[in-house]
Amino acid sequence: MGEKSKAFIERLLSLTKERAFLAWTGSFFLCLFVVLINQVYSGNFTGNMDEFAVGRVADRDIIAERNISYIDEDATRLLIESNIRNVPAVFHYSASVSDDLKNRWIHFAAFAEEQMDTAESLQGFILAIQTEFPHYFPNDILTLLYYDENWEEIIRDCGIIFSQIVDRGIFSMPQAGIDYLNPEILELFRLSGTRIEQERLRIRGVIFGNQSPEAIRDQLESHTFNTSLHLLAYELIGPFLRPNIFFSLEDTDRNIAAIRANTEPVFRHIEQGMHIIRRGFVITQEEMDNFLALSLNVSSSNIPLNFAHTLFLLLLFALLYFFSGRQIIGRKLKDSEAYLVSGLTALYIIGSVLVKNITIMSIPGSILIPTALIIMLPAILIHPRLALLLAFALPLGAFLIGSFDGQSYFFALVSGVVASYSLQQAEKRMDLVKAGLLIAAANLVSMTAVLLWQSSPASFFPGALFWSGFNGIACGMLVLGFLSPLEHALKAATSFRLIELSDLNVPILRKLFTTAPGTYSHSIMVANLAETACLDIGANPLLARVGAYYHDLGKMENPDYYVENQTSYNRHDDMAPRLSATVIRSHVKLGVEKARQLKLPQEVIDIVSEHHGNSVISYFYDKALKQEDSNKAAISMDDFTYPGNPPQSKESAVVMLADVAEAAVRTLEKPNAGKIEKFIQELISRKVETDQLVKSELTFRDLEVIKNAFVRALAGYYHSRIEYPKLENDNEQS
Repeated sequence: MGEKSKAFIERLLSLTKERAFLAWTGSFFLCLFVVLINQVYSGNFTGNMDEFAVGRVADRDIIAERNISYIDEDATRLLIESNIRNVPAVFHYSASVSDDLKNRWIHFAAFAEEQMDTAESLQGFILAIQTEFPHYFPNDILTLLYYDENWEEIIRDCGIIFSQIVDRGIFSMPQAGIDYLNPEILELFRLSGTRIEQERLRIRGVIFGNQSPEAIRDQLESHTFNTSLHLLAYELIGPFLRPNIFFSLEDTDRNIAAIRANTEPVFRHIEQGMHIIRRGFVITQEEMDNFLALSLNVSSSNIPLNFAHTLFLLLLFALLYFFSGRQIIGRKLKDSEAYLVSGLTALYIIGSVLVKNITIMSIPGSILIPTALIIMLPAILIHPRLALLLAFALPLGAFLIGSFDGQSYFFALVSGVVASYSLQQAEKRMDLVKAGLLIAAANLVSMTAVLLWQSSPASFFPGALFWSGFNGIACGMLVLGFLSPLEHALKAATSFRLIELSDLNVPILRKLFTTAPGTYSHSIMVANLAETACLDIGANPLLARVGAYYHDLGKMENPDYYVENQTSYNRHDDMAPRLSATVIRSHVKLGVEKARQLKLPQEVIDIVSEHHGNSVISYFYDKALKQEDSNKAAISMDDFTYPGNPPQSKESAVVMLADVAEAAVRTLEKPNAGKIEKFIQELISRKVETDQLVKSELTFRDLEVIKNAFVRALAGYYHSRIEYPKLENDNEQS
């Protein structure tokens, strides 16, 4: 086997591990199943299926022409469910998570002991702990620890309790629950060296994530500890306890699959000559089941057509999978986006199959399918070019598998193409209604063409035109209902979502204004700079503006520690440089946490995370070097480095540059255009030299355009005022 063949096989194997590939594969098989079942169901193997139903009197006899055995699905399902009920849930003990938990506790214990020795006051001790471990402990608990004479013993004993609980393990209950499995026993796997230990535990004897307080209490009651420990143990240990034993869906499903595979199905038998349905008798459910089984076992007379439909579906899904990403929109689809597109494709194909046999006054069946809705959602949430691809591919796929005739295909094609272009400049949700009206107008024109093409009588026109117009308007209205939940589910930075977030009256920005007015003003100025620069380089100005508004949310926690919010007193004058850097660095992490709590789009969260990159806080680093002049080796640059990644997009990089430019230019004395230009050039060069822009896709031409945009905006903001001559009579001054 050649190297190319091996590489191709390896590529195919790697695809099977991608979630997007699995989503497309699942959608394909679902559509294929529906198409084939529809073909079988539509076949005239025993007459019209509609003439038989449970509770109806049969008009004729149905007799089995051969022996047939078929699986009783209901009985088999009940048997499998009964067997699955005895399968224990499988959990895995995570040594890495356990080590992380222990290391985190060790870090806290060491840090607390260090602060006990070095902190000059209770306030200093509390501030240091809260800075290193924000939101972990109430201040009153830290006060009790600080003043307790046996604090070393307390921390040591807490460590013992903590290690025992972690070694025993805290179970994470899966979100979906394990009620369908064995209610009394679970199975636990531990990796001990190279050996895997397996044990079965009673569910009543294990600790789940919400039972940490009970586990601490049991440890306290089983040993003799200091009295103070009973007051402090819950609050000191609790924040560090996290589940370290996790449900293994894969292993559990493997056991369930084995049960399914080993469970013998329950068969029903139909003998040749047996009356399946008797004329003149009421049809029972059992007779109807036998009739359906007989129908499904009749060989299809149109195997080549079914095979052709399978190939058409395979080509449709394969082309959409390989071309809906980088080739069309310039990037790979996210997993959530792949789920959306593959799901919409499956819904469209299945919908076309279901309406295939519905005819309304010779009107095309596609009038019942919201083609425009299926196209508008990816146009808004992902990219218009992808929507245009779907507008061409989906109606064609429905046509090739026989769900659409020529008229239906034409109507759906026009509706989809117009939908993909109707949202080009949409910025408000009302624009979706306008897009619906535009689609309705296009539907009316295409339907008129179809009716004239078919030489339909005049009586068909009013109803056909009404439903075609209603189809477009309904799509515009329905997209309003689907858009908001999909925006949040995909964390999509649509123009509608960004415009909502750019409103300065949203509660979080109002809170920023009241708690950190300097940061608020700084964010507004950064937003103006970033938007101006993005307009000039062709990036997304709205995304840059929103990202700039929210990039410093983390400063709301301790606003007085940032220079833009200070008046005369600088808190950092009385702090060690390393501690000051820790406080400054923390605003990035806190900002990301707040952004996630607010469920901001991922692109905005990325800007919050990346607006300082992994640059060094040089002011405090240099200050530390000066203070430790004799022992510079003890100063680690990592302690003074922001915990983020360099910007991954143009918008994120522009916000980074705007942030540092606005903050730095404020330090210039009597700024003018020349000073500002030189200063900004130095700042940008510094970011380039430290590899902060290497992943942002900004070119040197873009950087020059950005610099000019910043200079233009800042020079206009800091322009020198004309000095008017002093008037002799002060009363004449205005």
